Amino acid sequence: MRLRHIEVFHAVYTCGSITGAARMLNVSQPSISKVLAHAEQQLGFPLFNRHKGRITPTREAERLIDHVNQAYRNINELRRVSKNLGSAETGVIRIAVTPALGIDVVPAAIASYLAVHPDTMFEVETLHQHQVVRALRELRIDFGIVFAPPATQGIKIDHLATAEFVILSNESKNLDSKSKLTLEELDGMGFINLSARSPLGQLLATRIEATDIQLRTVANVETYQMAKALVAHGAGVALIDEITARSSGHDHVSARYLNPPLQFEISILHTVTDPLSIITQRFISHLRTEINTFLQPPLTD
Repeated sequence: MRLRHIEVFHAVYTCGSITGAARMLNVSQPSISKVLAHAEQQLGFPLFNRHKGRITPTREAERLIDHVNQAYRNINELRRVSKNLGSAETGVIRIAVTPALGIDVVPAAIASYLAVHPDTMFEVETLHQHQVVRALRELRIDFGIVFAPPATQGIKIDHLATAEFVILSNESKNLDSKSKLTLEELDGMGFINLSARSPLGQLLATRIEATDIQLRTVANVETYQMAKALVAHGAGVALIDEITARSSGHDHVSARYLNPPLQFEISILHTVTDPLSIITQRFISHLRTEINTFLQPPLTD
């Protein structure tokens, strides 16, 4: 089937009529009928049964539609990629960040970069890690910034900084005043747990499973900001990334390091086949400095 045949067949099948397909594709009904007839002639079998002005898919059409839908999705993706390629221009930096990085550290880095390079423009998306990879494949962004990324085919991982988990507690809780606490010292407290579907949640689950400690989980959460908010309202204690712990929002929260430490990488993701532009590399260098500066001050109660 030719590309036009696929487009018309998909429209007729989706709309259930020649009229609806013509309206969807913004062409005349005779044009739709002509293309459909040509497709059927080339295939050697009918795609639709015609009866009293109504059309219904044939058995052959029903067997084809899944393949046609896949082809149609690929065509739409090709259009998106082509559009994104055409829209990429000098002076525009397109990035995606995970929600935790979008609270303070990346906005601050962008602001300080713009103070020196005011002609630069940023397009920023907040996405979860699997969405960042998809955006890279669609060429919608130049790079993504994520926590603890796994190896992914076609994606290059560049180190940005090393951070670690910290223990958050409400100031009203009578925790030891030490700057570092062990998992054992959280025994019996209400524990706000990170979903194991996230990279950091997986790291944390592995650490906890390696001990004999049975933490009393009071909530499972998807985002690190939610964990911090629950701690602020006195729901329990949490182990989260120090980026979120150091970011603004929510008073009456104390942070302590975990002993022994549990570290993770903050990384840049970009496609192997598309080298980063000079302006993008310059911003990444600036971002690396800003993130490491953000992580330097000791945590205080």
